[in-house]
Amino acid sequence: MLLRRPGEKMRKFIYRAHVWLALIVAIPVLAWTSSGLLYAWPSVVEGGKIESIDATRIHVLPSDALLKANEFAGKKLPITALTLLMREGRPVYQAIGGMGADSLLIDAESGAVIKTPPPTALTRYFRQAHFYFFAGSWQVTLLIGLSALAGLSALSGLYLSLTLWFGKLSRRS
Repeated sequence: MLLRRPGEKMRKFIYRAHVWLALIVAIPVLAWTSSGLLYAWPSVVEGGKIESIDATRIHVLPSDALLKANEFAGKKLPITALTLLMREGRPVYQAIGGMGADSLLIDAESGAVIKTPPPTALTRYFRQAHFYFFAGSWQVTLLIGLSALAGLSALSGLYLSLTLWFGKLSRRS
């Protein structure tokens, strides 16, 4: 008959739970890190490149760009960001509306307004993986759940490390 140390069943259960928690938590972390890494290379997402903005070509002030966006929409938009960037060799403002609203492009030279063209499939993947975890309206719930699982994984790892360390110490003495 084998002699079992006290708490061996509990340690074995925690070890198995720790392995499963780590596997569950690793999948979204892998998607998040891979998509974030690829955002560091602008040519991968949207096929874009970083261009310097020629300030002499800007004839529309940011406040006027916001007014033109509201006129185009026929209402006051919930714009949360206005970014000046180069797109296809032209300086444009991108007006981004909060909570899923479409963004608009306002030409900084002429003031012409268009809807931002839809992103490519690759860009949609990166945005969903990096910002929303493919969860849509379940994003917050999913992040809270995965954070709790990551916390349990860390605690179980600490428990296993400490019991292993203290077990080795007690066997030495």
